[in-house]
Amino acid sequence: MTDTHPDVRTPLTDAQRELVARSAHGTLHERMGIEILELTAERAVATMPVEGNTQPAGLLHGGASAALAETLASYAAIAHAGTGRGVVGLDLNATHHKGVRSGTVTAVANALHLGRTLASYEIVVHDDAGRRVCTARLTCMILDAR
Repeated sequence: MTDTHPDVRTPLTDAQRELVARSAHGTLHERMGIEILELTAERAVATMPVEGNTQPAGLLHGGASAALAETLASYAAIAHAGTGRGVVGLDLNATHHKGVRSGTVTAVANALHLGRTLASYEIVVHDDAGRRVCTARLTCMILDAR
């Protein structure tokens, strides 16, 4: 079973905090208010406010949940790939389970496969009450630097 308990975290190192801040500047990640709280190749945790990421009916936009999932798992895949290698998403799918109108959602990405050329993650997004909002899976291709 996937671990969705974000209360047990390994805090970001200074180098990771700097990498995330530098790479997020001016991106969708920054505009959506995504905050990376934990980052390893095996597990990553992030939060995102619902406010500002809603669809016209006032619910958290499904695309926002998908963007949160892809952003978080991509950072984990970057941690797996290591220095000098790139990462691109190949496949993202998401199932939306519950609507959210306010507060913050938390995503936990857990590695399913960490290979030489592919990394796959299951990402669970839940609301402030711990209810599952979305389940996603992302597969990334790891590229050699050229």
